[in-house]
Amino acid sequence: MLFNEELLRAFLTTSVFGKQIQFLEKTVSTNNHAFSLAFKGAPEGTAVLADCQTGGKGRMSRSWFSPPGKNIYTTVILRPEMDPALSPQVTLIAGVAVAELLYKYCPGKVTLKWPNDVLIGGRKVCGILAESRSSAVKIEYIVVGIGININMQENELDESLRQIATSLKIETGRDFIREEVAARLYESLEKWYFIFRDSGFEPIREKWLECSGMTGKEISYSSQGVTVKGRVTGMDNDGALLCNVNGEIQRLIAGEIALAAR
Repeated sequence: MLFNEELLRAFLTTSVFGKQIQFLEKTVSTNNHAFSLAFKGAPEGTAVLADCQTGGKGRMSRSWFSPPGKNIYTTVILRPEMDPALSPQVTLIAGVAVAELLYKYCPGKVTLKWPNDVLIGGRKVCGILAESRSSAVKIEYIVVGIGININMQENELDESLRQIATSLKIETGRDFIREEVAARLYESLEKWYFIFRDSGFEPIREKWLECSGMTGKEISYSSQGVTVKGRVTGMDNDGALLCNVNGEIQRLIAGEIALAAR
């Protein structure tokens, strides 16, 4: 079933996010579409919402499984006044917003995995991909793509993903009105983006660490073909994950992490 624009607007209570929205039956990537809109001057808060993606993008050039009629694939345009070097903070803002949203449906089971995954019961339910256009001193715009598995059943997941991915339906045993979840997503994004705009990154950092539960956990970290192991000690004010590796605190700014096997 395609998205019902009238129904989504009936659920929506935001002042900015999603007030201007393009509904697409199918697109290669909502990020690509939003990037084009942003380049043409679309205002902050403009959203793209697609029923299906043929080339959905994940982090590090991975694909995002995007079948029709089941999930949420959306991208929101932001125009923050911030140092381009700090743009990775936007991914963490979105993570906090999604985690808070999903916690309402699955209390006690939602966690964040640095830098861009939201998990339920340890399995991935949401991925986030932020892409930007900027100069050396100014961000022109950031597009924040969010994919959330909503009404997929276990046998509808790609076989290679069934051990590591999940959906709201798998976790709760019920179907969801996608328009309502999308509206609540825009509301949560707007809330946390405004907190960031008005109060800086510190409230985001605190909430992210609370939601992740990663502090004190042993992890392995891989980047550019090198893997190290250490213990998470926190997150700095730039959004880098801090990890104690052989007694030395290292800042993790890119790469992949995994919780160490017990």
